[in-house]
Amino acid sequence: MLPLRPEHRPGSGTPQAVRVLDHERARGYALGTMKFGIFYEHQLPRPWNADSEHRLLQDSLTQIELADRLGYDYAWEVEHHFLEEYSHSSAPEVFLGAASQRTKRIRLGHGIIQLPTNHPIRVAERVATLDLLSGGRVELGLGEGQGPIELHPFGRRVRDKRDVWEEAVRVLIPCFTQDVVEFHGRFFDFPARNVIPKPLQKPHPPLWVACSNISTIGNAGQWGMGALGFQFVTPEAARAWVTEYYINLTRRLAKLADYPANPNVAMVSAFMCAPTDEEAQAKAAGWTFFVFCLSHYGRNGMAEPGRGNMWALYQEWRETPKAQETLRAGLIGSPETIRRRLREFEAAHVDQVILLNQTGRTPHEDICSSLDLFAREVMPEFHAREAEHQRWKSQVLAGRIALEQGDTSAHTVYAHQNEDIVRLTPDELKRKMAAKEAARARGDLTSSPDRAP
Repeated sequence: MLPLRPEHRPGSGTPQAVRVLDHERARGYALGTMKFGIFYEHQLPRPWNADSEHRLLQDSLTQIELADRLGYDYAWEVEHHFLEEYSHSSAPEVFLGAASQRTKRIRLGHGIIQLPTNHPIRVAERVATLDLLSGGRVELGLGEGQGPIELHPFGRRVRDKRDVWEEAVRVLIPCFTQDVVEFHGRFFDFPARNVIPKPLQKPHPPLWVACSNISTIGNAGQWGMGALGFQFVTPEAARAWVTEYYINLTRRLAKLADYPANPNVAMVSAFMCAPTDEEAQAKAAGWTFFVFCLSHYGRNGMAEPGRGNMWALYQEWRETPKAQETLRAGLIGSPETIRRRLREFEAAHVDQVILLNQTGRTPHEDICSSLDLFAREVMPEFHAREAEHQRWKSQVLAGRIALEQGDTSAHTVYAHQNEDIVRLTPDELKRKMAAKEAARARGDLTSSPDRAP
């Protein structure tokens, strides 16, 4: 195993913090006002026809091309496997490669690449190629994958996914920067090789980590990676977690490898912008399908492959008070309503808001009109306030503003989470899976291990 350089071992925060500002200035991008991205799960509710997936991808590319022209900053694409209807996005590097040839300035984000289901050498090769094709516009989000449905076919156990992820990060980074890489670890083992090509951005695209569990935001700061989370329940929750992130980044930095820090907190939010609040809520019904799928998986696991019908199951739930409540949690409304909500998160120093409206059966035309209206009537106000946010962030990173440690214990879920959408910590996952195995060995548990997400 390649040793980490001494200045990148846990507890050596000061030398790393110095590199934060240097890297951000070199990028000339992330130090600034609130940024706006768009987000794709590639949801495709049943029933399907022969053209459904083709049309989904083509419409999504058209939407990203439009967003590029309208001045959006990022386009993010997930990676999921086998999650029928919820996400038909198993090859994000191919989709983003196509997007790179239809856009000029928008940054193209992996949100995220699953490291447990991909060999880090292949990740390095694909990301570098995409960075070259796009002219250096890649943002690299890294994640663990969800549960047995995604991990088991690739030979990974749920309980190991955090350990695999951390080791994969240590493998991946030298592949971008070194001409000879050799690694001998617990999960990855290979002889000396030069991984080519190398990315256009030097030393490599900015790093982010998926924060589906809200507590991972604190880890992201400690690791020196951007945090990719979801919308906070309240501005107070946003302020608490942003503070936790920047305190960890500036005082407790413990990177996993030799990479520049990427100081950013981003949140994915339900989104639909329309002339009136009522029209926006009517057009945003797809968001309730997104939440339903996560809730259903939490209660019931996944259906048998090829036999489920999430859209049919959703029909009853979509009219419940719980479903209607989800429509009030996101950035769904008129331009004035959305501006008012965004100002609260801007005041909490959230760096990027990522807008999700490709959900359920939201029509292509509604997605495009929503993007257009937001870009014309909402986005300019926040892009215009660049100096204020840049000044605060620069002073925090340089240590000239001393943030006070807050209490995040009262803010343990995101706005879209309910009692069925549970995100366990790595230690909790290990205990849960060990208990399941013990129960199965005793004959107390007869269901397939794939049933539990």
